[in-house]
Amino acid sequence: MPLIVKNNSNAPSSVPKLFLLFTLFSILSLVFFFFTTSTSTTTTISHFSSLSLQSSTINVYVADLPRSLNYGLLDRYWSFDSDSRLGSDSDRQIRSSLLGAKTLEFPPFPENPLIKQYSAEYWIMGDLMTPPQQRIGSFAKRVFDARDADVVFVPFFATLSAEMQLGMAKGVFRKKAGNEDYQRQRAVMDSLMKTQAWKRSGGRDHVFVLTDPVAMWHVKDEIAPAILLVVDFGGWYRIDSKSSNCSSTDMIQHTKVSVLKDVIVPYTHLLPRLHLSENKERHNLLYFKGAKHRHRGGLVREKLWDLLINEPGVIMEEGFPNATGREQSIKGMRTSEFCLHPAGDTPTSCRLFDAIQSLCIPVIVSDNIELPFEGMVDYSEFSIFVAVDDALKPGWLVSHLQSFSKVKRDRFRQNMAQVQPIFVYDNGHSGGIGPIPSDGAVNHIWKKVHQKLPMIKEAIIREKRKPPGVSVPRRCHCT
Repeated sequence: MPLIVKNNSNAPSSVPKLFLLFTLFSILSLVFFFFTTSTSTTTTISHFSSLSLQSSTINVYVADLPRSLNYGLLDRYWSFDSDSRLGSDSDRQIRSSLLGAKTLEFPPFPENPLIKQYSAEYWIMGDLMTPPQQRIGSFAKRVFDARDADVVFVPFFATLSAEMQLGMAKGVFRKKAGNEDYQRQRAVMDSLMKTQAWKRSGGRDHVFVLTDPVAMWHVKDEIAPAILLVVDFGGWYRIDSKSSNCSSTDMIQHTKVSVLKDVIVPYTHLLPRLHLSENKERHNLLYFKGAKHRHRGGLVREKLWDLLINEPGVIMEEGFPNATGREQSIKGMRTSEFCLHPAGDTPTSCRLFDAIQSLCIPVIVSDNIELPFEGMVDYSEFSIFVAVDDALKPGWLVSHLQSFSKVKRDRFRQNMAQVQPIFVYDNGHSGGIGPIPSDGAVNHIWKKVHQKLPMIKEAIIREKRKPPGVSVPRRCHCT
């Protein structure tokens, strides 16, 4: 039967209808695709936001130590007639106001500059002791069960303990007999090592504040696995030089401290903050105030002094941080473009943080320096780093500093003004008890500790799988 093609008058109009249906289907498919993709993306963003929120705090448990090892030390300090090493009018006024008064639960910290520069332990603990409802800006969340904690904070005022011993009987500081600081160190360790928290981690998740290089000197081997909050690694060199198995001859490899597990924290600045709006014309090129003669790495200071003392526009003053020295430092730092920061007995000092608060551009001549909050702060945006070898070339340093234009110097100062709050501990509340600024030093310290958690947890797990009787080899944490 022949194929008959029927002539349908509606046939020509069927093509556009099919095209319209195909187009509509395509549009709906695209809409569905973008909708599901958007939903998926939103879910992913929400997921990451959730993770971000979960990691926006660090859970901190405060180890159970007697008050005599923290605030009780301040009670003792204020009961002394004075600190014989350096008089402080402010401390005398505080003692006078406390005389005959009932013991404060949270006494003030000394204003004596030799001790105040190490006050990080006081402000960190003050934040943790603040009632939960007031701790709205703190990155650290205090928990009351060690099993819920990321880290365990050790509430020992180790630096105050060391400084009090140095003030009372410096001759026995490195001995054990008759050394009250050693007795306190031993009491801390004996108490901690009995706890399940210490046994569970070997102390690796415990946080010690050691802002004075000689703090807890007698038990440094025992606390080496822990998270140490230190101002630099300079105080550990002599110990590590005896115990290091590394073969490098040009540097001492650290075996007890490391940027991998420990946190570099700022000294407490001693000079008041100068706001950018208050900055005035600076007539001097370079300023330094401090002791000329230092030990070990600080020997470079004496050489720099002899090179710079007669240079025009350079002020080199020898002095101590008493009331007169403080006023001289305020004036010198605020009227100078640059502030010299050579190594002292250790690679750094509170002078750097005084310079930042004074908007005086730091000139850092310290090859082995470690700095607080690196990765959060780019020091090259407001500081000048100079190799020791270059700084010791006659005329080189002054010529180098003169090469920086006014535009560049102003930019340094603008950048410095932005980071000034990061290096401030004081929260403005009596006894350190009260809300802390979210952009201050305490929060930045806890954020740096938080960054260490994955490595610390890995170390704890690795230790657990060691067979009985097998010791973990001491490894060099080369910096």
